[in-house]
Amino acid sequence: MKKVLSLFLAVVLVLSLAACSKPATQPEPTKTPDTPAETPTPEPTEEPPKEPVKITVEVFDRGTDGGKTDPTNNYWTDWIKQKLLEDENIEVTFIPVSRWEETEQLNNLMAAGTAPDVCYTYSGDLVSLYREQGGLTVLNPYMDLLKDLDELLGEDESLPGRRLIERNRIAETGEIHSIPARRMNVAGINTFIRKDWLDKLNLPIPNTIDEFFDTLVAFKENADVLGVDVIPFEMTTDVRWRAEPLIHSFIDPNLSDKEKWINTVIDRNYLLPGVKEGYRFLNKMYNAGLIDPEFYLYKDDVKNEEYIKAGRVGSFIHNWDQPYRGSPSLVDSMRENFPDAEYITIDPFVNSVGKRVKMKYNQAGLNVFVPSFSKNAEAAVRYINWLAKPEVYRFLQFGEEGVNHEVVNGLPRTIAATGPTIQNSLNNIDYTLNMNGIWLGDHETTLKAIANGYSCEPHYIENAMKTALNDAYALPVVPVTLTVAGPYSEDLKTKGEVGTCNAIRAPESEFDKIWDEFIADWKASGADEIIAERAAKYIEP
Repeated sequence: MKKVLSLFLAVVLVLSLAACSKPATQPEPTKTPDTPAETPTPEPTEEPPKEPVKITVEVFDRGTDGGKTDPTNNYWTDWIKQKLLEDENIEVTFIPVSRWEETEQLNNLMAAGTAPDVCYTYSGDLVSLYREQGGLTVLNPYMDLLKDLDELLGEDESLPGRRLIERNRIAETGEIHSIPARRMNVAGINTFIRKDWLDKLNLPIPNTIDEFFDTLVAFKENADVLGVDVIPFEMTTDVRWRAEPLIHSFIDPNLSDKEKWINTVIDRNYLLPGVKEGYRFLNKMYNAGLIDPEFYLYKDDVKNEEYIKAGRVGSFIHNWDQPYRGSPSLVDSMRENFPDAEYITIDPFVNSVGKRVKMKYNQAGLNVFVPSFSKNAEAAVRYINWLAKPEVYRFLQFGEEGVNHEVVNGLPRTIAATGPTIQNSLNNIDYTLNMNGIWLGDHETTLKAIANGYSCEPHYIENAMKTALNDAYALPVVPVTLTVAGPYSEDLKTKGEVGTCNAIRAPESEFDKIWDEFIADWKASGADEIIAERAAKYIEP
């Protein structure tokens, strides 16, 4: 009101002066610099700056081993906070969620109504559970705020004619409750073996599963030559992942995509024909002393990495580039004590039709969502879109030249950072929520930069990617809404790990009994209901 009144008085005064002015033919008296202004200075009309909107954002906590920093308070979070405030007038606080206890901790936060404004998980079943319980914000009213993200995600390669940003749209209602991140590189998994051990024992690279078994036996029997307490093969309780290509080679290759999709429960393929024989082979390996006898105690990678760095592990199966990841990488750490140590990728698991089958990722990866109780849903969506701006995600991925990367052949090459600028996850994927893997605008440039971005020689990465994608496939995407799995997911996951570990550790004579009892209990604990829903709702992609 005061501003309006001032403006009104100023206008009246100007009009009054105009009415009293002299004729145009008579010049106005010259005003000296000391002459007072004839009209008052109007008050500023700018609105005072708005108070920043405050949001909270989930971030994976991967521990601080290997020089990792507090995931909620470090060089990268400081940069995000400062730039986000400048660009969007949003203040962000990061909330840690253990990477290894993600489901349990997210469940607790959601149940208590204290989950961050921006959450993420790799579990589609978990998202479905939260959606069915009314725990997710409907994002349709905010889609216009996600233009940068839509451009980044692009077309949905699995569902022609649709945008990837709409992958999780509910067919019946059109509602969107979560948005997928894009996997820039769909390579999934690899088998690694100590090349220096092969050379030392004059062994060839194993090319079949039997050759693989015999090689592990040779590692075990020649521990004195190798000079360490050998663990021929290492894994964790998550056997379905840590032995995936071995198990996959036993699956009936004549199964249709429909049969595979219907009978794959919470990403576990225990019920597919042939899988039991894959676990039987692992049981044979265990009883031959080729698998770490305490693998069933390892809920995470901590012990595995400790033994790898100590130079004890002959072979393991993991993410397609696992030993080369990080600063320093597992190989870098191992070479501190064993300068000639070397891991290479191998592809020895061949199915009955000669294919070296293994999984690769679907284009859609992480699921990002906003809880329904969030008080700042719009700001949360703006944050998600802000992360899709090239100047934001490229800095988070590569940091500063000379500090976090150097330019080689015109492309960034990551420098093994230490201290404050260390990245807790590869290229900061825990902060670049909209993508898993780097992106430099096109696939060819990006693939060259991927190989450029490790501390090892590029040929290790090139070979690893080639091996991981050889005969690999992803399950088809079926655009239907599934609701049954959610409440059973955590129990089935736990029972799956316990059941498979028990079967592997069983005496060979008891394997069938223990496996069959596990499968019967697993099916009765919700798997049968999940399969029934998938069978009823299946449509051709």
